[in-house]
Amino acid sequence: MESGARSEARPDEEGPAPAGSSSGGSKVYHERQRMQFCLLHALNNLMQEKESFTRAELDGIAENLVLTDPNKEKWTPLSLIWKPHHNALTGNYDVNVLIAAVESRKKKVVWHDHRKGASSIDLDAEALVGLMINVPVRRLRGLWTGRHWVAIRSIDGIWFNLDSDLPSAKQFQCKEKLIAFLDSVLSQGGELMIVLQDE
Repeated sequence: MESGARSEARPDEEGPAPAGSSSGGSKVYHERQRMQFCLLHALNNLMQEKESFTRAELDGIAENLVLTDPNKEKWTPLSLIWKPHHNALTGNYDVNVLIAAVESRKKKVVWHDHRKGASSIDLDAEALVGLMINVPVRRLRGLWTGRHWVAIRSIDGIWFNLDSDLPSAKQFQCKEKLIAFLDSVLSQGGELMIVLQDE
């Protein structure tokens, strides 16, 4: 998401509280937003590791997806910049890149049925790595809308909003606050994906 952009699904007083630099002795890794590389930042925040994924790796995944794209013949000259799975200049990767990237780390993505509430997610599942949400954003005072990737993860039993658009990670006070936040995201047109260890 671009600098100055606002996500529609923002934590409020019912949502996350500010997080310190550590959680139960473990540091919380939080990458900040740069251009439209929110998926890159969200993946690194999810994995809790700097450069767990790189721009070159995500670009390579996007290019590989293009090679197998059955709709290649429908491309236009603008497809050289606005490629089917990412923007070559600014990033802005799509969900196909997310899924392929996560699978490359022996994990899988399960789409959450938005008709079900967030309380239907087993937040204590042993295989649960974290959550990825894709939220609507407004730019240029609402003249242009887009989407923004955000990682949500439990670190030492404490859930954090690792949104790269925030100045720091935000700790949820309890699971109920997390569920309320996720329900708010879903009610505003957000998408929710559950990231699990692949068995």
